[in-house]
Amino acid sequence: MSGTGTRGRKGVGLGLALVSALAFGGSGVAAKPLIEAGLDPLHVVWLRVAGAALVLLPVAWRHRALPRARPALLLGYGLFAVAGVQACYFAAISRIPVGVALLVEYLAPALVLGWVRFVQRRPVSRAATAGVVLAVGGLACVVEVWAGLRFDALGLLLALGAACCQVGYFVLSDHGTEPASPAEPAGRTGPAQEPPSPLGVIAYGLLVGAVVLTFVARPWGMDWSVLGGRAEMDGTPVAAFLLLAWIVLVATVVAYATGVVSVRGLSPQVAVVVACLEAVVATVLAWVLLGEHLSPPQLAGGCVVLVGAFVAQTATPAGRGEARTVAEGGTVPLETRAELPDAR
Repeated sequence: MSGTGTRGRKGVGLGLALVSALAFGGSGVAAKPLIEAGLDPLHVVWLRVAGAALVLLPVAWRHRALPRARPALLLGYGLFAVAGVQACYFAAISRIPVGVALLVEYLAPALVLGWVRFVQRRPVSRAATAGVVLAVGGLACVVEVWAGLRFDALGLLLALGAACCQVGYFVLSDHGTEPASPAEPAGRTGPAQEPPSPLGVIAYGLLVGAVVLTFVARPWGMDWSVLGGRAEMDGTPVAAFLLLAWIVLVATVVAYATGVVSVRGLSPQVAVVVACLEAVVATVLAWVLLGEHLSPPQLAGGCVVLVGAFVAQTATPAGRGEARTVAEGGTVPLETRAELPDAR
């Protein structure tokens, strides 16, 4: 491929990655008014996941062989990356600012490092350790520990739960993407050895998440009349169904699809940097649309969290000859990273 073609593909990938970050960053801003209007956070999560699963049903049908080829990956993605992350995150933003909840979620790379070091008992690099220290230190500024944790403690724990669910996905995705028959002769590749389709994983993950959340959220007890009314965004009334449409179509379907396509034209390191913009977008949108103002120390701390998350996620484990991302437990090759959907 020519240099011009490569640059063009990277440009398209970068543009799509920015669209994905913008779409993901707007999910909490659109969901919080619905929660404040009377919907339970779990009901908002169920509406988001079930609606997106319905939209992506044709994709699931196209990749209908995936449940047999990658059952562990689909189950883990549905339980952790979809149901767990979204439920904890939406419950968190009902108690603490959107930007703070998302920044706490970005502790996931640090938590994965803890898994690698203390559970898998493998060494980690100094750069990765420095990233963890930066992330934790920045978070201390965000929550203003010197003021006795100004934010709701339960809200912070729920946001931390979202980060833990991301860790669970990263760990499970390693096992779910390993070849089923590693001893098979070179040159032979069967369906079980091919990387799973990212869009297929997303579609089935949403279906699994919707089924699980149906039993947890019990949508039959939801106040459906809220969707026919209006919600307040910093004093401005907005039709509730428009907010829901944004959450389902833009912040979920478009966000996942553009994110998956974008990483095909970008290196994993660049994709990680762009993904960090999600927290920035969420914080700015919450500031402008919801009136959730953060102090200068909190903004500075947020920048430190993002820097630490980036360093931890792109550092390589110590003593390993193969370049691997620490955010995936140091067990998934970088080239595989571009084939896996982000856990959001």
